[in-house]
Amino acid sequence: MRGRRGDETLVLCVLVFCNTSCIGAFGPLLPEIGHTRALADWQLGVLAGSFGFARMIADVPSGMLAGRRLALSLIVSPVVLLVGLLLLAAGGSFPVLVLGRALTGVGHTLSMVAGLTAILKNDHGASASVRLNFFEFAGMLGVLGGLASVGLVPEGWGWPVSMLIASAPLAVPLALIPELQRRFPERALHHEAASARPPTSERTRPIVWLMFAVGTLMALAWSAVAQFLIPLRGAREFGLDRGGVSSLLALSQIVDLAVLLPVGWLADRVGRLPVLGVVLGLLGFGVWSTGLGSFSWFVAGCAFLGSGMAGWMLPLGVIREHIEPHTLAWRTGLYRVGIDAAAFLGPLVCGLLGEASSGAFLALVGLAAVVAGARLIWRVLA
Repeated sequence: MRGRRGDETLVLCVLVFCNTSCIGAFGPLLPEIGHTRALADWQLGVLAGSFGFARMIADVPSGMLAGRRLALSLIVSPVVLLVGLLLLAAGGSFPVLVLGRALTGVGHTLSMVAGLTAILKNDHGASASVRLNFFEFAGMLGVLGGLASVGLVPEGWGWPVSMLIASAPLAVPLALIPELQRRFPERALHHEAASARPPTSERTRPIVWLMFAVGTLMALAWSAVAQFLIPLRGAREFGLDRGGVSSLLALSQIVDLAVLLPVGWLADRVGRLPVLGVVLGLLGFGVWSTGLGSFSWFVAGCAFLGSGMAGWMLPLGVIREHIEPHTLAWRTGLYRVGIDAAAFLGPLVCGLLGEASSGAFLALVGLAAVVAGARLIWRVLA
């Protein structure tokens, strides 16, 4: 059983790696897209945020689909991602760009909700948090690969070609379709189908609601900083080119990768809540540094941001400890609604405020992360 679980996790990690390459490629290209298409800050905010908005809309249906047809969710996700990517690369009107970005959000949430559901069904044993963080590790590698590819492609080739080159790994999941069907056979058993339905009488525990709020806060901080602030502040205020912006976003991902597995190992041994409290504090300092600091603090903030996002999977693990297995797919989809609503609102709010005027908003987000982290640590110590 352990070997089979490990094999399934490996397949899911390969899938999420390939599906996130195009996600990583988008951030460094945002200033270039705005310049070539003559988009205002609010339009850039809508374009960046439409990814999270589409995921928010698709989360609960994706959870229901994953509970009934897990393999289908995993197979369809790269196809939807590819369609969205082609619409983006076509470089059409603003609505077409938004539609393409939204479709990449739908494709991404299909793979994430299905992958998380498959892993969380076996969330027990000494390596439970590590398996979740391996899945996140693979996704971060995919983001980093997209960032690196965009940074290496000559700017003269233009952002559409750069995006297509960086997203080339999307071809791999298409070849994995037979393997996905074999590893995740569709089942018509009653308890499998029940996992896709909302619970009718089970009372949601306060700790579950708290983890919903923590996950939403983490997504708000990450989306506002990584999808909007770092690319635009880096290019406008500090004069960075595409390669420079890619390097800063990559720094965040590298730090995330470096501490991700140790964070999972530590959470399995000392508990998820205290570790989550510490990484929330680091996340708050990262938001403050990137949003309000000088260039040196701006760079340091990218590293803090990566350290904070290493706890991205911990709220889901805590939720899994306090719910019944048959509600897993539904709860995962519902949790992702909050995450992706925040991922939509982060860049949208910053875009409406304008890059130069979003400091107060980011200061509040950073403060909320620090306070939430202190609250979790106090809960454990009290």
